[in-house]
Amino acid sequence: MNDFRYVKNGESLSIRAEDCVGCGDCLEVCPHGALELRAGKAGIRDRGLCMECGACARNCPANAISVTAGVGCAAAIIKGKLTGTAPSCDCGSGSACC
Repeated sequence: MNDFRYVKNGESLSIRAEDCVGCGDCLEVCPHGALELRAGKAGIRDRGLCMECGACARNCPANAISVTAGVGCAAAIIKGKLTGTAPSCDCGSGSACC
């Protein structure tokens, strides 16, 4: 796995294991492998790999995953390209996280 990180600790990503049905759809759509199955339930493997795109939450049939899509560095990079500005994912730390 690479060492690239998106949002420090993928703060908006959360999984309610008690609601998870273990289908694995979230793992299939996560572009960076931030999730894993543990004992038949989805879990967060590595928060630093989450780019907060929201694909996992949109594809969860049990609505067991929540993530605030558009707050991560992917959105900041796209916005920067569109507006001609430097990416800023507004992590609140005062430092660039992208």
